[in-house]
Amino acid sequence: MIIAVVDGMGGGLGAQLITQLAAQLGSRAEIIALGTNALATNNMVRAGAARGATGENAVTVSLPKAAIVTGPIGIVIANAMMGEITPQIAATVASCDAHKVLLPVNQTHFEVVGLESRPLGNVIKDAVARIAQLVREKEGS
Repeated sequence: MIIAVVDGMGGGLGAQLITQLAAQLGSRAEIIALGTNALATNNMVRAGAARGATGENAVTVSLPKAAIVTGPIGIVIANAMMGEITPQIAATVASCDAHKVLLPVNQTHFEVVGLESRPLGNVIKDAVARIAQLVREKEGS
């Protein structure tokens, strides 16, 4: 099973997700890093992704193969992350068949309301726990 982690900027959030996913899932899933820039991709690969690729085309080609996609909520919002999320990337992530586990990270031009404000580390732990549950469910089906 392929889990795609999509991130931009420096890839810090994606790297944290990958570190925890790799520790929890081991060889039960292949974690791939899809960065909007080379720095993000490199940091996610160094965090433990099996492989990584960069840019709009990499996201477009790789996501149809993923069972689960995760990253900050901005990956489904065109022009998020200071413009790194192109309309094509946002549409590809939003419309792919993979189950999406998105982290509620506010940006300067949008915010997510109705959620309690929590430390990012706790949100990442919750996302990893949910993804591990999805992997177990998919293994059992």
